Order: sequence, then structure tokens, then C-alpha cells
Amino acid sequence: MASRRLRVLGIDPGLTRCGVGVVDVAPDRSAQLVHVGVVRSDATAAIETRLAAIARGIRSVLEEHRPDVLAVERVFAQQNRHSVMGTAQASGVALLLAAEHGIPASTHTPTEVKAAITGYGSADKRQVQTMVARVLRLDELPKPADAADALALALCHAWRGGAPQASATGALTPAQRAWADAERLARR
Repeated sequence: MASRRLRVLGIDPGLTRCGVGVVDVAPDRSAQLVHVGVVRSDATAAIETRLAAIARGIRSVLEEHRPDVLAVERVFAQQNRHSVMGTAQASGVALLLAAEHGIPASTHTPTEVKAAITGYGSADKRQVQTMVARVLRLDELPKPADAADALALALCHAWRGGAPQASATGALTPAQRAWADAERLARR
């Protein structure tokens, strides 16, 4: 029998620090921490080397934890174009790896994530960390902020009903089918 939990990999893209967080979320919205970390690249290395380091780190998490879906923070306009470019490049790597692994991927804005996690779209980093720790029943706040943001992305994606999206192949994973079935039963 397929699990009723959905495994979501959240990615807070960054070129120097890329947050990764994996959670298992049940249809009742309860969640359990599976993995959290940060993939780092050397700021002095060439861009292609940095992107390869980010790809290796994300690929390792994909292969070890086998998520059903992937959620990435949507790149938004900032004053610092250099920072936006690095974020966009890391985001592109994550989305490409999702496609290569045949799992669906979605993007969520920082405001969507904050609103889903804290109820307030302008919440600060500390508020997001506090709510993520509370939801996942952690003894400490997840650190650094990139890791907490990755967990928040994963939770947001599951809670916003993003689970049952088909992969690039058009098929739902067994966990996605179980999730969709459990949600239909809960609505009856």
C-alpha cells in the first residue's frame, strides 16, 4: 500500500548557499523533518564550477531522499542584479534536476511561502524559522536561514495543494496518488 505521506524537497536557491529541506507531509498537514542542509559553493570559483557544486549537492539529496515533488523559491526582482542572477541560475539547476529525475516541480514566491507558514506575507526570517520549528516539532530553530526557508518552501507546497501535479511524463507518483486519494476522502 502506498504511503499517505508526501515527500517534498524544498530548495531556497542561492549560488553561495543553497538551502535544501525534505519533509514528509500527511494529508492532515502534519509534517516530519527528513533532511535539512545547505549546499555551498566557493564564491571565488568560476560560475560553471559553482553551478556544478550546487547540482552535485541537490542531486545527492534527490538520490538519497527520493522526494515526490520539488518546490523552489521563485526568483523575484531585487536591486542587486548580481544576486538575482545567481539565484536564478541556482533555481534553473534545481528545476533541471527535477525534470531529469522525473518529478514535478513548482515555484512559490517568498510572500506565498511566508503567508502559508506564518499567516503573514511580510513575516521576517525569525518568524518563519520559529513557525517551521513549531510545525516540525524541532528543539531548535533551523539554521541557517537558507535551510529554514527550504523547509518552509516544502511545507508551503504541500499545504497549498501542490502535491498532485503530474511529472513531465504526465504520471503521478504512488505517493502523489495516495495523497490525492486521501484528500478526496477527507473532503467527503
